[in-house]
Amino acid sequence: MKPRQSETKRRLAEEAMTLFREFRSAYANEWRRQEHNERMYRGEHWYDVPMTDPNEPRPVTPILQSTIENVSADLSDQMPEAIIEPESAVDAYAARVVDALIRRNHDAAAYTVEYRKLIHDLLVGGYCIQEVGYDSELNAGLGGAFIRHADIRSVLIDPLVTDLQDGRAVFKLALRPKAWISAHYPDLYPLIEAAPVDASELITDEILSPDPKNATLLLEYWRREYDADEDVYRVHMALLCNGVVLEDSRDVKPEGYFAHGRYPFILTPLYPRKGSALGFGVVDLFGTQQLYADKLDQLVLKNAFLASRNKLLVTEASGFDPDDLRDWSKDVHTGENLNGVTWMTTAPLPNYLLSYIRAIREDIKEESGANDSSRGSAPSNVTAARAIEALQEMSTKRARQASDQLHEAFREAVRLEIETEREFNCYLRPVTITVDGVPKEVYFDSDLLSKDAPGGVRLPIEFLISIKAVKRNRFASAAQNELMLNLLSLGVLTKEQAVSLMVFEGKEQVQKSMREAGAEPEPLFPERMKKKRFGGNV
Repeated sequence: MKPRQSETKRRLAEEAMTLFREFRSAYANEWRRQEHNERMYRGEHWYDVPMTDPNEPRPVTPILQSTIENVSADLSDQMPEAIIEPESAVDAYAARVVDALIRRNHDAAAYTVEYRKLIHDLLVGGYCIQEVGYDSELNAGLGGAFIRHADIRSVLIDPLVTDLQDGRAVFKLALRPKAWISAHYPDLYPLIEAAPVDASELITDEILSPDPKNATLLLEYWRREYDADEDVYRVHMALLCNGVVLEDSRDVKPEGYFAHGRYPFILTPLYPRKGSALGFGVVDLFGTQQLYADKLDQLVLKNAFLASRNKLLVTEASGFDPDDLRDWSKDVHTGENLNGVTWMTTAPLPNYLLSYIRAIREDIKEESGANDSSRGSAPSNVTAARAIEALQEMSTKRARQASDQLHEAFREAVRLEIETEREFNCYLRPVTITVDGVPKEVYFDSDLLSKDAPGGVRLPIEFLISIKAVKRNRFASAAQNELMLNLLSLGVLTKEQAVSLMVFEGKEQVQKSMREAGAEPEPLFPERMKKKRFGGNV
């Protein structure tokens, strides 16, 4: 029997595809801008410029790429780290367990890698998007919340709004092989195959170009609806392929995909645009200067090529044979009139042109915040370590501003991550906390974050814990370690206290060695893991 979809599913698919076509049409120029910025970053912008002579030189001095990488390095040095603190002494234990859980989530999801991808999108594309969700396959099937990078070319937000959370919908696109769709949705695959959609327009990578005949478009349709009776917003998600509904969260959770009622995406612009939630990047602001600098480099190279091949003008009345003059092996050439032989030399370019080229490149570095001081260089007359450090600190003001934006977005992402853990966690998750200098294995239970107000209303997590995003900076860590050593030498701290407050690789191993040298610790880890049931913990 041929598979069919219900009338409700058909209306949902029609609504989703109508809205998707509207969003995709609005994003046409945005996708072109993103692709242009990527080519500028890679130094391939000459291919966008029509050339009258295919033999003309196409020089590229990667000032823009170097600038972006330098700012990226500054932002990587200031990677955020979540610190969970209790709102009251009663919530201290819950805060410590949640803090350990979030650290484990970020380690398991390799957030460091995700953070670098976010930085690239922010600087080159002008904005970055983080996705927060729950994956039941993480942690060997125990599940866990995650914060991931979402490619800005695969997420479409409502073009009518300036805040992602106010939009009618959010679409997330992905290309999948048809074999993948057939394996995961065998009952619906005949419907999908009967309504093919060309995915070639979504393949924008010029280096890796998969065959669109073997690919199909997987569409996540996130929609936010207002419930006037309860005065709340509810978020639902439907998964579609070629206009066929594969999954709908309403079938499982009609009350909404997430209890917090927000889209699971956090968008951070670098330089905000008026009337849009998106932003401009470094390429948008300084790409034109890179183009002019490379164009002037082209003129210099062409002048050098012409100067290296001086032309000889010979008239017929001179009596000299041009082919005979071209033979440089001869010592004597015979002719009748030297006045008919003239060298045509190429005039050199003015010196101010070379200075102007250098000035353009320096302006790109200076105005983008990636000057020599931020790159680690210092004037020759500055030799004091503190003076050099002060110059470098002042030179990274632009990077710190971008870092603050990323940190605020990270703090909001962590808040949604904790809300997601509180809602979807089904098992007792083992985490390790330190009690009196000794690591103890405890279990995260979503009940730790459950506290009801009068009337049975579940309080938000802000009533239990507070979230802070601190900078993981190697220079700050070095200063912290030096301070701890000074306090240790003054006798203010013990060795154990100093080591616990220091930041360095292998800290846990050092603490373990110190404990073993003093006393044998008690067994810390249970033999088996406990599972939570609805009636309580067993």
